[in-house]
Amino acid sequence: MADTLTIGGSVREGPERGWREHPACSGRLLGMTTIAVLGAGKIGESLMSGLLHAGRSPEDLLFTERYPARAKELTAKYGVEHVDVAGAVRRADVIVVAVKPQDIEPLLDEMAADLPSGKLVVSLCAGLSTALFERRLPEGTRVVRVMPNTPMLVGEAMSAISGGEHAEDEHLRLVEELLGSVGKVVRVPESQQDAVTALSGSGPAYFFYLVEAMIDAGILLGIPRAVAADLIVQSAVGAAAMLRSDEGHPVMLREAVTSPAGTTIAGIRELEKHGVRAALIDAIEAARDRSVELGRAHRED
Repeated sequence: MADTLTIGGSVREGPERGWREHPACSGRLLGMTTIAVLGAGKIGESLMSGLLHAGRSPEDLLFTERYPARAKELTAKYGVEHVDVAGAVRRADVIVVAVKPQDIEPLLDEMAADLPSGKLVVSLCAGLSTALFERRLPEGTRVVRVMPNTPMLVGEAMSAISGGEHAEDEHLRLVEELLGSVGKVVRVPESQQDAVTALSGSGPAYFFYLVEAMIDAGILLGIPRAVAADLIVQSAVGAAAMLRSDEGHPVMLREAVTSPAGTTIAGIRELEKHGVRAALIDAIEAARDRSVELGRAHRED
């Protein structure tokens, strides 16, 4: 029997054990939890901003940032305390690692020196396994791996989470609540995180690429760039809303706008002629392979 997939309180059949989707959470689990964000780049800042907008107090948050001017700017903007790594891992109940994968090795060394056993570490680092963190950090560290995406910047992230060896359901539920403040969350088996990276992690870039091409087509047809951009971006927003609706199957929606001998079918024929569907599938497969490659060096560490 197929596993179930819970979406917004409803239940659907899921393809594999480990897949669960959750709506934005209520804040009950985080309680008085102190959260430290290690790395205050775009993703780290977006998470802090989302948590504050969801009602968390600045006193419940800490962050690290290696550039003093940037740290001063963020403290002034959000009222969140800037600390060093040692202070963050000692004081926080949940440590969110939001640095680039190439910066992870020295950070893990810093964390290991002061991290109490049993703390919850949430990794937003693409391609890095929970096993890497468990190997480099104190025994018993609870690790949850997350693949977010850049729409976190506007509160519309799609985040996929996977628990490590020591992470229990309560830790996954806490991370779901944490990330629910900046978008939607789904649980996946860690074995599929590279595929998730290719699909939703890189996914926004594919949409941007398509929108760019469609705007260029509008310019070619004589429409001013600003007008073409408005036409295409709003069409994309509307299409996304339709996909989110109860009748949101992409094939059905496409067929509904494709009239016999009409303009849409003429355009789709050209897309099929040039192999756009196959190219998209190949692109996502290539992105998956690259994610595997990027993580291999750390897995073999």
